[in-house]
Amino acid sequence: MNINDVYEKFNNRSARPKDIRHNYGVFLPLIYLKGEWHLIYESRAKSLKNQPGEISFPGGAVEKNETFKEAAIRETCEELNVKKENIKVIGELDYIITYFNFFLCPFIGTINGISVDDMKYNSDEVDHIFTVPVDFFMNNEPSTYRVDLKAVIKEDFPYELIPGGKEYNFRKGIYSIYFYKYQENIIWGITAKITKNFIDIMKEK
Repeated sequence: MNINDVYEKFNNRSARPKDIRHNYGVFLPLIYLKGEWHLIYESRAKSLKNQPGEISFPGGAVEKNETFKEAAIRETCEELNVKKENIKVIGELDYIITYFNFFLCPFIGTINGISVDDMKYNSDEVDHIFTVPVDFFMNNEPSTYRVDLKAVIKEDFPYELIPGGKEYNFRKGIYSIYFYKYQENIIWGITAKITKNFIDIMKEK
C-alpha cells in the first residue's frame, strides 16, 4: 500500500451511513389555514402494497443522480399534484436511520399559492389528505411505547469463532414508537417520529 493512495481516497471524502438498503426524501408541508399554520398529512391508498391506509408525509425513494431534497420535492409534487413553484423548502430536520436499514432525510417547508381544497391529490397513492394545526402538537405530547430489539441468529452462525460461543451476550436495542391522536386520525411510527422531531426543534430555547 502507498500512503499517497490513502490521502487520495480520504482527503476530500464525505462519510456516509453503511448498510443502507433504501434512501428516502420526506417533506413536511406547512400550509396557512384559517389563521394558523397546519401540517398536511396523507392517508396512503388502501391499494398500495406497503403500508396501505397508514398516515404519512409526502416522500419516496431517492432516484439515481437525485438528492434527498430533490426527491422530497418531486414526490410531493407527484402525490399532492402541486407544482414545484408551490413548494418552498425552509430547512432540514434530523435524518433517521431505521433498524430495517432505511435512511430518511426529512425537510420542512411551506405550500403556497394553492388551498387544501384545490389539491387534486394522486388517488393511486393517496386515499385522502387532512391537516393538523401545529399548535396541537406544541400543546400535546405523543404517547410513547418502547420496543426491545434483539438479534435473531440463524442456525448456520459460526458461534465457534466468537468468545463464549452460543452464550455470547449480543446487545439489545430500544426503539421508541410515538402515537398522536387527532380527531379520528392516528399518527404513529416514523411519521410521528418526524413530527416530534420538528416540534422538539421548535421548542428548543
